[in-house]
Amino acid sequence: MSVLFIALPLALLLGAGGMFACIMCIRGGQYDDLESPAVRILIDEDSPPRARQASEPSADQATDPPQTSQGR
Repeated sequence: MSVLFIALPLALLLGAGGMFACIMCIRGGQYDDLESPAVRILIDEDSPPRARQASEPSADQATDPPQTSQGR
């Protein structure tokens, strides 16, 4: 019976600590986006920008007319 005087306050203290940690994680935004971190590891971030730069003309090349050496 005397173990309840130690175990019950300890259980309540651990429960309150877990509840406080859960509330702090929710307020910190840890559970806002649950899908993109799991998918982000599958996306190769290096190759798409290089392929896109090589295949698409830049904004300067698309709007400027071709310059010739005789057109001074």
